[in-house]
Amino acid sequence: MIKTAETVWAACLEFIKDNITPVGFKTWFEPIVPVKLEGGALTIQVPSKFFFEFLEENYVKILRSALVRELGKEARLLYDVRLENSYSSKVPQTVKIPSSNRAPMQPQNVNFPSKNISREVKNPFVIPGLQKVKVESNLNPNYCFENFMEGESNRLGRSAGMAVANKPGGTSFNPLMIYGGVGLGKTHLAHAIGVQVKDKYPDKTVLYVSTEKFIQQYGDAVLKNNNRNDFLHFYQMIDVLIVDDIQFLSGKTKTQDAFFQIFNELHQNGKQVILTSDKAPVDMQDIEQRLLSRFKWGLSAELQAPDYETRINILKNRLYRDGVEVPEEVIEFIAKHIKTNVRELEGVVTSLIAQSAFNKKEFSLTLAKGIVDKFVKNTKKEVSVDYIQKVVSKYFEIDLATLQSKTRKRHIVQARQLAMYFSKKLTKSSLASIGSQIGKRDHATVLHACKTVDNLTATDKQFKKYVDDISKKLSF
Repeated sequence: MIKTAETVWAACLEFIKDNITPVGFKTWFEPIVPVKLEGGALTIQVPSKFFFEFLEENYVKILRSALVRELGKEARLLYDVRLENSYSSKVPQTVKIPSSNRAPMQPQNVNFPSKNISREVKNPFVIPGLQKVKVESNLNPNYCFENFMEGESNRLGRSAGMAVANKPGGTSFNPLMIYGGVGLGKTHLAHAIGVQVKDKYPDKTVLYVSTEKFIQQYGDAVLKNNNRNDFLHFYQMIDVLIVDDIQFLSGKTKTQDAFFQIFNELHQNGKQVILTSDKAPVDMQDIEQRLLSRFKWGLSAELQAPDYETRINILKNRLYRDGVEVPEEVIEFIAKHIKTNVRELEGVVTSLIAQSAFNKKEFSLTLAKGIVDKFVKNTKKEVSVDYIQKVVSKYFEIDLATLQSKTRKRHIVQARQLAMYFSKKLTKSSLASIGSQIGKRDHATVLHACKTVDNLTATDKQFKKYVDDISKKLSF
C-alpha cells in the first residue's frame, strides 16, 4: 500500500489518541490537516503560530514517536502555519516551519556522597528553602549543532565540540577552550555541546553558567551564608561544566582559587570542562598561572569571522527555521555587507522580517539595503585595552613601550592616564586588569588616573581637547 500524507497522519492520530486525554486530542489534533508527504518528511497545516508553538512545547515527543512508528527513524515533521494577519483575505498566507523535535531541558537530580558532606548541600541557583538539590542545566535547546553552520572559520571548534559531546571527559580535549571575538558563536557552540550530551547521556548532569553568575554565587556563599565548602561540593558533582566568558575571572583572586579547586576535582574524576573566552589563554591578564596552565591542558579552538559562503548558509538556515522565503539576491546582498559576526547577521534578518510583516512590504533589495545601512551605522565595534593604548600612543606620537614605561615626564604620564581612563570607560575590564595591561600598575593607580582626567577635563582647555579628540578616534 502506497503511503500518503492522509494515511500516515491518520495512523499517527490513532497512536496519539491512545496516549493523551480526549480533550487534548480534540483541541490540538483534530484541527490539523495533512498537506504533503515527501520522502520521510510529513507536512501538516495548523491554524496559527500560537497553535504551532503549543504543539512544539507540549506534544513534540508524542508527535515524534508517532512519526517514527510510521516513517522510521529518519522521519521529519514540517508545519504549514496559517498567518493570522495575511496580506490577502482571499488566500490565507502560510509559512513553513520545521519541528525542533526538542522538549525543554528537564531538571537533573544529583546524588551527593554523604561521606564528604555533613549536611544538605545548598544549590546556588535557587532560593534557599524552596527547592532541594535539583540542577537546572540552564541550556538553551535552540542552540544546537543542527543550526550551528560549519565553515572554515569554526571547523576546528565545531569538530572538537562534537567529539566532546559524544564522549564527555573521555577525549584529550579537556578542558575545551572556545575563544574568539564578540558574536562569533562561542555561547551557541557551548550550549550545543551541552544539549548533545543531554540527548546522548540523559543521566549526566550538565550545567551552563556565566562567569559573572559564578562570581556572584561565590560571593554570596562566602559573605552571606558562610558555606564555601558547600559551594565547592555543589560544582564538584557536575559531570559537564560549561563556563561562559571565563576572562571575567581576571583580578578575582579568591574566586579563581575556588574555581581552581573545582576544576582539579572535575578533571581528576574524568568530568568534562568547557570554557569560552574572548581571548586565548596566552593573552589573558590577571589570571593565576596555575589556572592558565590548566586552561592549556586540553584544546583551545578559535572561532573567527565567518567567510562569505558560511554567511550565506547561516542566513538560509535562519530563514528556513523562521519559515520565511527570501529572494536569493537579498540573501547575497546581506552576506556581502554584514561581515563582522553571526550576531549581526541574525539581527539584520530579524529586522528584515519585522519590517516586512509590520509594514506589509515585500522582501526586496531596497528594503534590505535600508536595514543594512542603518544596522552598520548603529553597530559600534567593541574596543580593547590594547586598542585604546595604540590609539592614544599614535595620538601623542609616542611608542607603546614608552606609554607603559615608568617615566614621569608630564606628557607621557597624561597619555598613560588617558589610556586608563578610556579603558575604564569603554571596556568591561576590571581596574586591576587595566592597570596590569598598561605598564603593570595596580588598581589604585587606575582609579587615581580616572579622577585626574575628570579634574583636568573640567579645568584645562587643552587637556579637554585631548579627551575630545581621542574620544572621536575611539568612536565607530
